[in-house]
Amino acid sequence: MIETTAVTGVAAAALAMVLTPGPNMMYLVSRTVSQGRRAGLISLTGVAAGFLVYLTAAAVGITAIFAVVPELYLAVKLAGALYLGWLAWKTLRPGGISAFAPSELPADPTRRLFTMGLVTNLLNPKIAIMYMALIPQFVVPAHGRVWLQSLSLGAVQIGVALTVNGLIVLAAGSIAAFLGERPLWLRAQRWVTGTMLGAIAVLLATDRARPVPA
Repeated sequence: MIETTAVTGVAAAALAMVLTPGPNMMYLVSRTVSQGRRAGLISLTGVAAGFLVYLTAAAVGITAIFAVVPELYLAVKLAGALYLGWLAWKTLRPGGISAFAPSELPADPTRRLFTMGLVTNLLNPKIAIMYMALIPQFVVPAHGRVWLQSLSLGAVQIGVALTVNGLIVLAAGSIAAFLGERPLWLRAQRWVTGTMLGAIAVLLATDRARPVPA
């Protein structure tokens, strides 16, 4: 029903997105560094719930709404670009802090960790674009039920994203300790992250891709 090229394409796009610093990675890393791996993993379950919300929305045809009302899609896209641009400035500005820098954050309870992971993912413009514009391009109505194809391809994206984010959570403490002993490396990591966030914001704002009705 789903071509191998579609699975490969979605997996590759999902891997590229999850490896690019963004709201999910920054939240998971900062929470893990400040409160430990358990907090990071609980936050990751909230992120996973956010993926399921997007997946459900895609399956019921929310992409068609953005295809019919392109102005709404444009508003969402520009809002996401502005959000990423703000994150870039927050990282690059004088006195900006790397996500891997140890910080004193209040210890949040389990419910709040889950909720913040969920909200961070729901407001993540990269994930919105993935489900609104990218995955629909790999859905072929002639190959069977559109909603089932959307669910299957979304499951591929979720599998890749959770695997990589889980590894990042497990390694965040060690990476933070390593960078903490090398301030120049920590500064370089901050500049690389901020620059990438800024570049993604510009690409997102200038991208002319539009979701297509399934």
